[in-house]
Formats: sequence, structure tokens, C-alpha cells
Amino acid sequence: MKEPAQARAASAASRQTASAMTRGIVNNNPGNIRKSVAAWHGAVAGNDPAFVTFDTPENGIRAMAKVLLTYQRQHGLDTVAELLERWAPAVENDSFAYIDDVATRLGIDPDERIDLGDPAVLAALCGAIIRHENGRQPYAAAVLAAGVGAALA
Repeated sequence: MKEPAQARAASAASRQTASAMTRGIVNNNPGNIRKSVAAWHGAVAGNDPAFVTFDTPENGIRAMAKVLLTYQRQHGLDTVAELLERWAPAVENDSFAYIDDVATRLGIDPDERIDLGDPAVLAALCGAIIRHENGRQPYAAAVLAAGVGAALA
């Protein structure tokens, strides 16, 4: 049986972990993709009225990567600035801060061209977006790689 101090510490740690669970992490949707008519692979019924809920983080990352790939392949957006102006429009976000944060994490200029067909580049971009959207990036490299790999397949 735990001592009272140990029990209090465990309870506090549990509350801290629960409070650190952002909407995107809870929904396995770390890019915070809004619900739409799109039928996403791995989407499940969830309690969130506005955002898609996925069965696994890999499928949420896959969806994020698919959206970013569509922006690049169909709309010709090939810089962090262009991609994020569409991903996180100024009407909903501080786009300048978002772009600056992601570009800084990637170590590139916001207007530098990037190739999202490169799995390492796409995974790095997804990881930086996840960190910005959720305040942290909790996924192992293998989880990111699985989601990105599925998007590129």
C-alpha cells in the first residue's frame, strides 16, 4: 500500500498527465484537422464536435501529411510560409508566429522551397506542426515515419 505522500504525488502526476493531453493528442489528430465531408482512413466516431477523431496517431499523422501533400502537389505550395498560410489561415491563427515557429524548428527560411515527397522533410514538417498545435510533439520517430510513409504510399 502506498504511503499518503506517495499517493498524493501519484495523483498529482496523473492530473498533470491528463491536463497535458491536448485536444489533438486525445483525438489522435495532432494536426487538428476539422471535420468535413472527407472520409479519412482511420476516422472513428468521437466526442469532438469540430475535429476528426482517428483510431491511431499514425492515421492522424497520415491525414495531416496527405493534406500537406495535396497543398504541394495540387496547389503548388512549396514553402513553409505558403503551406502554413493555407494550413493555419490568419482568420484563425497568428500565421506569422506559426510560420516563424515551424521554420525555426526546421532550421530553414520560411520562403525556402521544400520537397514534401522526401519522407524526412515531410516527417520533420509534421513534427514541427504537431509541436506548434499541441505545445509538444509526443510521438516517437517510428510513429511519425509510419504516418508519413502511409501518406506517401
